[in-house]
Amino acid sequence: MQHNIPIMSIFLGPKHLEVLESDIWNEELLPSKLLVNNIPYEMGITYRGEHIRNFPQKSFRVDFGTYNERFTGREIHLNAEYSDPSFIRNKLSFDFFQDIGSVSPDCKHVFLELNGNPMGVYLQIESVDEWFLQKRQLPYGSIFYATEYHANFSLLTPEEDPKLSLLSGYVRKLGKIEDDLDLEMLIYKINTVSRNDFGKEITNYLDVEKYLLWLCGIVCTQNFDGFIHNYALYRNGESGLFQIIPWDYDATWGRDWDGEIMEYDEVPIEGYNTLTARLLDVKVFRNQYRLLLEEILETSFTPEALEPKITNLHGKIHPYITLDSYKKESIDIFVNEPELILEFIAKRNKYLREHLKDLT
Repeated sequence: MQHNIPIMSIFLGPKHLEVLESDIWNEELLPSKLLVNNIPYEMGITYRGEHIRNFPQKSFRVDFGTYNERFTGREIHLNAEYSDPSFIRNKLSFDFFQDIGSVSPDCKHVFLELNGNPMGVYLQIESVDEWFLQKRQLPYGSIFYATEYHANFSLLTPEEDPKLSLLSGYVRKLGKIEDDLDLEMLIYKINTVSRNDFGKEITNYLDVEKYLLWLCGIVCTQNFDGFIHNYALYRNGESGLFQIIPWDYDATWGRDWDGEIMEYDEVPIEGYNTLTARLLDVKVFRNQYRLLLEEILETSFTPEALEPKITNLHGKIHPYITLDSYKKESIDIFVNEPELILEFIAKRNKYLREHLKDLT
């Protein structure tokens, strides 16, 4: 087979493999080797994710211990994309965010083997960490992962119970313990500043334009739960402003987190979460969002703009699906996914255009 995507081979000793499989929630990095193009790399490996750890096809976190020049970082993620029958929604989403001027991780498809056994098509995703910042020439700053549904920028949980901590739902990926105070202050200000003062005050803590670009991206791709987790918060060390970075976008483009069809009108044009609601309550921000979204709907988020990218991604991984023991039985679904995604884009675009008037 002519290799359209890289082949990655992981080698894990029997004892370490037993440890990995005996406790899916174990965060211990297990020593292993990675072989790519006959070049070996020493690394540590463990499972990654929250609900995805329960899937038959596991996703992995790989840590090289130090900066790895080939992978332009210390850490990568290998996502199984188990719930996405197209395998391309995450990649398509991250590329889309970059196309509209937002920041998102770089990623590419690979075919993964474990101890000589084919694991299937995976998505290799860049970690959002200090190397992520350096690669983009962004100033050093703290990074927080929103790993749970409590990361809704509110003082209350989604169940409307008072939070025990303003940091509920977040894990600090980069920075010091004192950096937690900056995130606590952001959430405090979002929930306590008066309506009259909010528009001016929030600009001292948040890069509003970057947030609105992210809002355009999540509203177009319709990531239903991405408003309250599955993102990273980065605080620019020079400006002191927070910006949001997308993460885990497989439940998009017309399918939900279980891989089931999600209708094109499930997420309103105003999105969700407390911060979004407060920003769009400010007329100047609301107008700014409408203009950004209107341009994206005319240029980047159209079937004509996205069809070549969808066809290219789908075509690259098509030859490998029959080698994937987890997905080879659903090849017919895979074949029809580009049509489903393009149909979603057309309907979602029309829906959002019709609701632009709601932003006036």
